[in-house]
Amino acid sequence: MKVLSIAIQKGGCGKTTTTINLAAALHKEGRSVLVIDADPQASLSLALGVRDDPEKNLYTELLKEMKGENGDLTDAIIYTNSGLPLVPATIELAGAELELVSIYGREQILAWMIDKLSDRFEFVIIDCPPAIGMLTVNALAASDYVLMPLQAEYLPLKGLHSFMHHFKAIQRINKKLQVLGMVLTRYDERKTMNREVYHELEHDFGDKVFRTHIRSNIQLARAQESGTDIFNFDDTSNGAHDYKELSVEFLSKI
Repeated sequence: MKVLSIAIQKGGCGKTTTTINLAAALHKEGRSVLVIDADPQASLSLALGVRDDPEKNLYTELLKEMKGENGDLTDAIIYTNSGLPLVPATIELAGAELELVSIYGREQILAWMIDKLSDRFEFVIIDCPPAIGMLTVNALAASDYVLMPLQAEYLPLKGLHSFMHHFKAIQRINKKLQVLGMVLTRYDERKTMNREVYHELEHDFGDKVFRTHIRSNIQLARAQESGTDIFNFDDTSNGAHDYKELSVEFLSKI
């Protein structure tokens, strides 16, 4: 089982869209994939058509684990309309940031829980909050790889460099953690800034920058509004083509 965190220290960069559609592309290829919503905003859960569930959610199982009651992520899995199994988030996850601070082994809680799933899934993909708090640290401590989506603009680029600073500290907790790469979202080849940011990324990070770009495509947003992934919504769209290509490149990198 390989665990992938989708993370970067800035909102609106396409983390949730990438989590859903990369997972869906892998699922279409017959891979067993679990997605985990670790963001209290619950954007991933909402985009897959799942509303707050007081019983089946990440916070409920984290709370059990923190109390020594053996939280089980299997008990929180919901099968979504797209066919993807999801451990949903709830707004109560915001409280977990504070609750985790006083817990022994606080950075490893999620890792211990995910380890119990090792014989069930080939991939676990975690949608992280847009900040380096305890939830993101837990996700990264549980992961083999991190993938960083960002828009091809200069403010997201600064967010990337800030994230990389924290990443080195997290590697002390999880020595197996690797940067899988950066993927540009809402990309438009016609825009000078987009091309300049891409070339700057290549200069700084070399082959860690994915060759596949996710182009601006309204169908990606419409798919989320409909509570499903781009392949179920419109498999002929640019968004479907780009995430299919991203999944191929993703598999080649790991």
